[in-house]
Amino acid sequence: ELMASLQCRLQALWEEQELVLLEARECAKWGEELEVLVRGLCQPNEFNRYLMFIGDLEKVVSLLLCLSSRLARVQNAMSRMDGNTEAEEKQSLNERHKLLSRQREDAKDLKENLDRRERVVSGILAKYLTEKQLQDYQHFVQVKTSLLIEQKDLEEQIKFFEEQLENLEQSIP
Repeated sequence: ELMASLQCRLQALWEEQELVLLEARECAKWGEELEVLVRGLCQPNEFNRYLMFIGDLEKVVSLLLCLSSRLARVQNAMSRMDGNTEAEEKQSLNERHKLLSRQREDAKDLKENLDRRERVVSGILAKYLTEKQLQDYQHFVQVKTSLLIEQKDLEEQIKFFEEQLENLEQSIP
């Protein structure tokens, strides 16, 4: 019964993931249309700034999400440590925690830098786009970020339930 419940939950997550992937493809098309518009209106150096920002947006958000996820897994492993945990394993987890914490702080700095660059790009685009077009651009950036977060969250949930199902299957003789 538990396995059936996990399978059902996994199926729902896979379906949700398909919907998010469809939204991501639609967002990518929207981004391509926006890119054509910006290319036609802006100076080449301004357009390059726009392109770099959009490219870095996905990279930095993905990096931050990945590091946060890995850090959470290490913290979970650390919370399960007890008196029986080997000193070597404790040391390894502590070192990984420190490293991932530093990396996440660096990624947060990158995100702050990216936010500043977004304000610069918005200022550039404000010179060329109508108010409606500028709002569309800002909405595009929000949607792109939200979809990245949602995709990562679904991946994590799917991974968790798959592991749970696998562990359950292995525990049954």
